[in-house]
Amino acid sequence: MKKTHIIGIGVIAIAIVIIISTAGDASTYVTFNEAAEMAQEGDNKSIHVVGKLPKTPNGQIKGIEESPDKLSFSFLLEDNNKKLEKVYYNNPIPADFVRSEQVVIIGSYKKDVFVADNILLKCPSKYEENKLSIK
Repeated sequence: MKKTHIIGIGVIAIAIVIIISTAGDASTYVTFNEAAEMAQEGDNKSIHVVGKLPKTPNGQIKGIEESPDKLSFSFLLEDNNKKLEKVYYNNPIPADFVRSEQVVIIGSYKKDVFVADNILLKCPSKYEENKLSIK
């Protein structure tokens, strides 16, 4: 074999190892019920839960509790199955958290409590056109 063939096989082998190791860390989108079942089975890997922040009729978000030192907070999240769950996050409230339409939390259950390691926000687009109606 030529040196170029050996180097090519080595590069392909390294790429396969990287792909396999990355695929093992990928998490899936689940509901709170599925996340709780996974935790009961001993699966503590990070998972994604998609949901919305419940709001009062006047637009205020329900259930936000900030710690006294403002370094962590908890909030209520309603998943796609309409299950409402309290989520703890050990970081300050992200910017535009209260304006977000949809929230993705990444974390796992720890002692029957969902602890988020990361929060992804889907905020209203500032590029959407405002619709005006003329009567």
